[in-house]
Amino acid sequence: MATLQISFQSKCLRREVTFNALLPVDLPEGFGQPVGSGEPLRAVYLLHGFSGSHNDWMNFSRIRELSDRYQIAVFMPAGENHFYLDDENRGEWFSEYIGKELVEFTRRMFPLSAKREDTYIGGLSMGGYGAIRNGLKYAELFGRIIALSSALIPYKIANAAPDYDDGIASYKYYTSVFGDLSQLLGSDKDPERLVLDLKAKGLKLPKLYMACGTEDSLLDVNRRFHDFLEREKVGHLYEESAGAHTWEFWDKQIEGALKWAAEDNDSI
Repeated sequence: MATLQISFQSKCLRREVTFNALLPVDLPEGFGQPVGSGEPLRAVYLLHGFSGSHNDWMNFSRIRELSDRYQIAVFMPAGENHFYLDDENRGEWFSEYIGKELVEFTRRMFPLSAKREDTYIGGLSMGGYGAIRNGLKYAELFGRIIALSSALIPYKIANAAPDYDDGIASYKYYTSVFGDLSQLLGSDKDPERLVLDLKAKGLKLPKLYMACGTEDSLLDVNRRFHDFLEREKVGHLYEESAGAHTWEFWDKQIEGALKWAAEDNDSI
């Protein structure tokens, strides 16, 4: 397992950025390890949650073991509490950085497959929202989306009043990230709108894996998006199981999600 921390000059963010990478390119033969095929690697761009960093997946999960087991390169960038959305006021294009620039940069740097079906985006909480939103926005690049305990908060903050505060952030913060909250639903920050747009254009949607714990405060919005996908007959895999908004739950679910992705299941 090659473990790297890489910095480069991002045109989208107009500064140096840092991300972590796992490359299963140096596996020793024997010892029960899979043998590399020599083919270009599949890749997943894995996003952290609110108040986290690009180190979270490395520090709190078994992602190194899973990268080896499923022979998939893992790239872990920083979202800096921006929900992986473009900030037009500051000229920082987080969405384009995550959804396009980072994919193109890593493909130039590493032996990655350029096929859509071999390119995934995933995340937890804020990163789950970022994976859904940017996986749909850049659907031509991503063949699969992995969304764990997704913070699908457009459902919660749309049309919020100026005194809104959910204990995590305030009205001012949410307007700085999402813009006019009275216009949020139906905008390109609304995953439902992105799904409907892709369907209307006859474009192929990424395959989607969603999971949320039954003790998670975000269960209601995950169920709401799942119900929307059901109504729209959008194929996806939705999992609920005992668990809260914790790494214990996410570590278990990312294993199931990567196994799902590796099996090339065309049934959804």
